[in-house]
Amino acid sequence: MEDEEAEAVLRVVGRQIRAWRDQAGLKQAELAAAIGYGEEMVSSVERGRRIPKPEFLDKADEVLGAGGKLASMKEDVERARYPKKVRDLAKLEGEAVDLGAYASHHIHGLLQTPEYARELYTMRRPPYTEDEIDRHVAARMARKSVFERTPHAQITFVQEEVTLRRPIGGRMVLRRQLEHLLEIGTSRHAVIQVMPTNREDHAGMGGSLQLLKLPDGTTLGHLEVQFLSRLISDPREVQVLEMNYGMIRAQALTPRDSLAFIKKVLGDET
Repeated sequence: MEDEEAEAVLRVVGRQIRAWRDQAGLKQAELAAAIGYGEEMVSSVERGRRIPKPEFLDKADEVLGAGGKLASMKEDVERARYPKKVRDLAKLEGEAVDLGAYASHHIHGLLQTPEYARELYTMRRPPYTEDEIDRHVAARMARKSVFERTPHAQITFVQEEVTLRRPIGGRMVLRRQLEHLLEIGTSRHAVIQVMPTNREDHAGMGGSLQLLKLPDGTTLGHLEVQFLSRLISDPREVQVLEMNYGMIRAQALTPRDSLAFIKKVLGDET
């Protein structure tokens, strides 16, 4: 686990499950058999070491006769499933009225397919466990709810050309990712632009960046590199990021030409 808040939630849930199991007079193996999970999974959940899925809590609630008390913890557990830095970023993205991002090394997280995201987390070193990969992928996909809320935020992306060509996960994963970019780019949810590799002037050489304008008019910047994630609130630093992002958008292909470019790259992958 990455933060004390999530750990505390899982410890409370684990203690509650154990208390209800003891009251029911069941051993861990018996509860595991009754709800269709392994004994080790039940043990890990009770110790706060594993994050129970919603169906785990539903089945445990039913078998143990908890009257909805265990099932009611699903919302808290779901929040604990995601790393704290992702929870914080997702909250800001959910509040933003204007969101802009430039991605230089891979497809931006809000635009990724589950398969593409999984491949990115699988290649991390030191390696994540399968549970950690599942957790990170689920957290990344949950952030995509920004496209579904009403009223819609104004969302723009600039993707470096190389991110469209790097075959992360293999050709089929890349192909589906490019198709997904076209789906979003032709919808009313977001504007996608491409920064061609042949540009001589490039304001994004400092790396990826993200800007979030909140309802009160405040603008925040977000930078992420390697294992570090930093939120920028200093107005002077944010102003520099805004200036750079504006220049990046001006130097990139227009939205129409960008979609045509993505279609061409997709055709090259056929």
